[in-house]
Amino acid sequence: MNNPVIVVHYHELWLKGGNRRFFLGKLFTALRQALQGIPVERIEQPGDRFVVRLGAGAALDEAIRRVERVLGVAYFAVARPVERDMDALCRAAWEETEPLRFATFAVRAKRSDKTFPHSTMEIESAVGRHLLETLRAQGRDVRVQLKDPELTCHVEITPGPLLVYARKIPGTGGLPANTAGRITCLLSGGYDSAVAAYHMMKRGAHLSFVHFYGTGARPGESSLHVASGLVRALVPYQFRAKLYRVPFEAIQREIVRAAPEGVRILLYRRMMLRIADAFARRDRALALVTGDSLGQVASQTLRNLVAVDAVARMPVFRPLIGTDKMDILATAKKIGTYDISSEPFHDCCPVFLPRSPELSATADELAKAEANLDVEALVAQGIRGATIEKFSFSEGRVEATEPVPVMPADQHRTAIA
Repeated sequence: MNNPVIVVHYHELWLKGGNRRFFLGKLFTALRQALQGIPVERIEQPGDRFVVRLGAGAALDEAIRRVERVLGVAYFAVARPVERDMDALCRAAWEETEPLRFATFAVRAKRSDKTFPHSTMEIESAVGRHLLETLRAQGRDVRVQLKDPELTCHVEITPGPLLVYARKIPGTGGLPANTAGRITCLLSGGYDSAVAAYHMMKRGAHLSFVHFYGTGARPGESSLHVASGLVRALVPYQFRAKLYRVPFEAIQREIVRAAPEGVRILLYRRMMLRIADAFARRDRALALVTGDSLGQVASQTLRNLVAVDAVARMPVFRPLIGTDKMDILATAKKIGTYDISSEPFHDCCPVFLPRSPELSATADELAKAEANLDVEALVAQGIRGATIEKFSFSEGRVEATEPVPVMPADQHRTAIA
């Protein structure tokens, strides 16, 4: 009996012109990494798809789960290997399509092995005729429709066994992991920032994460376990990730002591951007990303976002800026971060929440509000107290290192220069 075969299709990579080889190489690497620990005979690239030939004893369900998370895959299918014989091909096509319900169908053949004695047109005609006659013999009301059929039976003519499949499994889409450069994400424990990170990963960015946490929470309520859980859920898409953990409550207390009440949260956010910027530069990242959605809360009005961004020294991307909350929650459920973000935790931002937050601040107003703060010292304090946790995805498991201090004390000033 032949081992299972997975046929992987991509879409957007066809638009890459002269860079296509680079992106396809990254997709090949991602497939190989995702399937580590599962017996794989080889991964081939006949024409415009990849063919993953699983080895003896491969767990097919686990392989499917892993390929589903490979960025750059438009869709894939578990193909039925068939002897290199037209009658065997017709029988396999019937076995593949018989359980499915449809009114129109077509057969599409691709022949990467030109030694097979039948042309694609001959294959499509013979298999299509066999399916139509057999289906009608069972009393099923079906017809052939070459344009936009309800079901397409695919036949792949490769140098090995012939491959037949009719059921497609949606992939994640987007671009392969680690093709667009490095970005640093300000990761809260909520739904939005994890979804924002996922959207940037789908565009090929490699993300590191910075999480700001309060130290005054009761036992078991710290947001650190939620932040780590979110990175664990996201790291299978890009295979490795860093999480910078920054204690923030002492910095908040200093802001509360020295700044007007109405702009506290905006000053928290400006301080977070400065500290995240330091870690981004340490990792040679080119931009920051946040989970802000326009108008969702008081700090996310257009004027407030602009005023906060005035301190940023690199671009701040907000992929959810025009996204509806229900859409954000739907994506969180899809990628497995919803339940993690639903856990109770101590969020540092609402601490010392102003009774009447500013809705329309300017950069100059916030700069004046920071006049009594030693901003550089507070940034250094955040860096000095930070720890780093590293995550990796290998052989279907996520592993994490024990958190350690980010850098020796003598490097703190260099980090914020």
